[in-house]
Amino acid sequence: MRRLHESRVLNMNRLTKLFDKSQIVLRNINSELKCHSLYITVNSAMALTQVSSNKCCDGYQKVFEHDSSELKCKMKFAIYLPPKAESSKCPVLYWLSGLTCTEQNFITKAGSQQAASEHGIIIVAPDTSPRGCNIEGEDESWDFGTGAGFYVNATQEPWKTNYRMYSYVTEELPRLVNSNFPADPEKMSISGHSMGGHGALICALKNPGKYKSVSAFAPICNPIQCAWGQKAFSGYLGPDKSIWESYDATVLAESYSGPELDILIDQGRDDQFLSASQLLPDNLIAACSKKKIPVVFRLQQGYDHSYYFIFSFINDHIKHHAKYLNA
Repeated sequence: MRRLHESRVLNMNRLTKLFDKSQIVLRNINSELKCHSLYITVNSAMALTQVSSNKCCDGYQKVFEHDSSELKCKMKFAIYLPPKAESSKCPVLYWLSGLTCTEQNFITKAGSQQAASEHGIIIVAPDTSPRGCNIEGEDESWDFGTGAGFYVNATQEPWKTNYRMYSYVTEELPRLVNSNFPADPEKMSISGHSMGGHGALICALKNPGKYKSVSAFAPICNPIQCAWGQKAFSGYLGPDKSIWESYDATVLAESYSGPELDILIDQGRDDQFLSASQLLPDNLIAACSKKKIPVVFRLQQGYDHSYYFIFSFINDHIKHHAKYLNA
């Protein structure tokens, strides 16, 4: 009987120890689940869905989709990750495209990946407007609404809820990129073409010190004085011209008082929109001259407004930005 009693005591002790161990395991699992749940909660607002990924110039050209808090719709952006991004943080160049474009135009036509790979620069190219918002009239013309956000924060109905491309480009998108990729948040530059050149210039001029450098191809330099700008600003911003001026590079240059900003602009001499007075680079150059803002303006003989023009000089622009981003 004594042996039977001792056997039962030993078995009970083993069961107690096993129970204690199981409690510890359960507590650890519960703790891990809580941490994982917290991680999901914190990062759910910045969740990205990869749309495509292609190896290119030893790096990767990717496209992602996400739910935009600024634009209240799903948005896509392209991002080139150079090989350097596999081992360290890299500076970021934001590219803003022109009228009718999506995130695809620049990454498929400009040929920027080779230079970005060599200089170790991430390039981010967002879409040019909100998509699928079901706003009446948003698809009626090519130079207003879908594909034509003009990089402003609309103040007028029915556009003001969704058409907030300025805040998307300057605030939401950098937060998203810095949170999900090996990007150096202290080293950003910006560039663009046509409407996107306008966007790049106003983002840099409205945020002194935020961008290390700025460049543009055939930018809309003085939108309050051209038909494209007047149509867009009337629709998005209403009749108050003082609000228009806050999104006009020429006006912003006239009052700029931030750190030195080195601007590079390439313009095709045979650009049909230059001769139609839609771009007005002379007005911006005059304003920068008065404020002693350094501008390198290159009028390129024989070139038009197309991506053939951008492809021809994109390496110069990436080199221009690398000088500041890799300093």
